[in-house]
Amino acid sequence: MKPSPQYLLDFEKPLVELEQKLDEMRAFDARDAKVDLSREIAALEARADELRASIYRNLTRWQRVQIARHPMRPYTLDYIEGMTDDFVELHGDRLYGDDPAIVGGFAKFRGGEYGGANRSVMIIGHQKGRDMKSRKHRRFGMPNPEGYRKALRLMRLAAKFKRPVVTLLDTPGAYPGLEAEERCQAEAIAKNLLEMARLPVPVVVVIIGEGASGGALGIGIGDRILMLENAWYSVISPESCSQILWRSWDYKEDAAQSLKLTAPDLIEFDVIDRIVQEPEGGAHRNPPAALRSVGEAIAETLAELDGTAPEDLIEKRIEKFERMGSVRVDA
Repeated sequence: MKPSPQYLLDFEKPLVELEQKLDEMRAFDARDAKVDLSREIAALEARADELRASIYRNLTRWQRVQIARHPMRPYTLDYIEGMTDDFVELHGDRLYGDDPAIVGGFAKFRGGEYGGANRSVMIIGHQKGRDMKSRKHRRFGMPNPEGYRKALRLMRLAAKFKRPVVTLLDTPGAYPGLEAEERCQAEAIAKNLLEMARLPVPVVVVIIGEGASGGALGIGIGDRILMLENAWYSVISPESCSQILWRSWDYKEDAAQSLKLTAPDLIEFDVIDRIVQEPEGGAHRNPPAALRSVGEAIAETLAELDGTAPEDLIEKRIEKFERMGSVRVDA
């Protein structure tokens, strides 16, 4: 799938211009039987393939952030629809209300399609909107405290019925509004960290897009952390980091470079456990292929965790997160 001109990223422009020229040549060749452009078309196709590979093989950290934010990238509900059957969405935190920025419920994971086992899972994730109305409704995927409390309620329900938990992270951060603070945003996130660390069932976390700050971490404690190739995961966004350090958003590219927030960076630091490959150009260019990659990764990960005693899951999960950030200093 070619990127829509409406959502074209700056670094994709040379490729799109070449692909448009190629389409024009194909159309002309099909219309006029007297003209044979097959040789020229083949040469241009080879050039386009080479340019495409060069662009997406050498992405900067900031360019990966841009891809992670692409508005046509698959969101949580797309993954749920593509990987599961019989999804039953559950609403409300039983304390204040429902938060549409986080969705979740029981579903039957179609593991057989990915070499794994079909099984009932609790699947939870951040959900963004596709148009202005839905974006406003879901607050661009930024949860209020009731979103985290809803997620925790669902995870406790999964533990009660001994079902694995799968969480999908894609948020620019927790909602920063006054009402969120009034309803104890920090406490809600902190409680999720504590409770997720000791859930007695397997927990698989997949970073599918943006993973910013405590907004992502609030549903991000798990036995395995998977991350899509062009996602990002950091304590702060590049723009906010630039604003703090340089008092301007103009240095966001430098901030992204220094934050080392991409999947290759984080697997090197043992923050994540596995990189999930995306289709060339990003998940938005071929959503079915992206869904298949994620489905296969989840199936394999759940199979790895099968049969692990609850006490062992909890012990290893806590050890995993305790190791993060530790630095060995030789005397």
